[in-house]
Amino acid sequence: MTTGPVPVQAVAHGAAALCAGLALGWAAERRRGVNRARAVLVRGGSGGSGARGARGGRWWALGARWWAVVRGRRAWLCLPVAGVVAVLGASPLPLVAGAVAVPLVARRLRAAGRRREREARGERVVALCGAVVGELRAGWQPAQALSFAARETGALGGEEAAVLAAARFGGDVPDALRRAAGQDGADGLAGMAACWQVAVDGGAGLAAGLDRLEAALREHHERRERLRAELAGAWATVAVLALLPVAGIALGAALGADPLRVLLHTPAGLGCLALGGALEAAGLWWSARIVRGGERA
Repeated sequence: MTTGPVPVQAVAHGAAALCAGLALGWAAERRRGVNRARAVLVRGGSGGSGARGARGGRWWALGARWWAVVRGRRAWLCLPVAGVVAVLGASPLPLVAGAVAVPLVARRLRAAGRRREREARGERVVALCGAVVGELRAGWQPAQALSFAARETGALGGEEAAVLAAARFGGDVPDALRRAAGQDGADGLAGMAACWQVAVDGGAGLAAGLDRLEAALREHHERRERLRAELAGAWATVAVLALLPVAGIALGAALGADPLRVLLHTPAGLGCLALGGALEAAGLWWSARIVRGGERA
């Protein structure tokens, strides 16, 4: 009767159960924040076909709730994955690695979210320039055109009230636009401020200047998208290199070599795991730095 691996396996199963319980408790806590949306969806779905509509609305609301939970806390998915590996390998080490990976993955996801928000705000600034030009050519005054276009595009962000107040009551609109340009991704507003300043001081056409600014910003965004498309192959190579160790472990398990037992329960395997993980992290960091250097260039 074997007694060695049983305690480790019990610890792994208990840790996985603990993670599952924490996830369920956290999901139940999150449920309170979406009850109102769920009630609205249920009422909307029950108007057409009675009980069937209500059931459809409830299922739709349940799916939307779980999607909101997963989308808002995607980094926590590292724990269930680590729990599965811990159960398969009968070791708590994957759970430790999963817990360490959660803040790192969350940081990367936050950085990606900030980058998407920055790019979205830049696109809204381009749309703002085009909307102001259209309103000016339709006969509106600059302040009125800016107010209408800003509300339509939402490009001014948190500085919208200050900019619109300056435009409506004769304040310093270029200075307000420069302050709004300090937001992440709103650099194009500094160009709009310059165009506004030249139009006010020198009598130049504001519509012509904003038209050229819009064209320049749009060309810059298109050049960035072309560069990103060219670098997509490099990012795909980085992703493949990151998945190669996982594919190797899966292949070894398919051949019956039991790589998880070797890696998690033998000194040589633990040393190889630590060294391989360090080399993998260094390789990914270096490859990502090379590709991001190409993006910045």
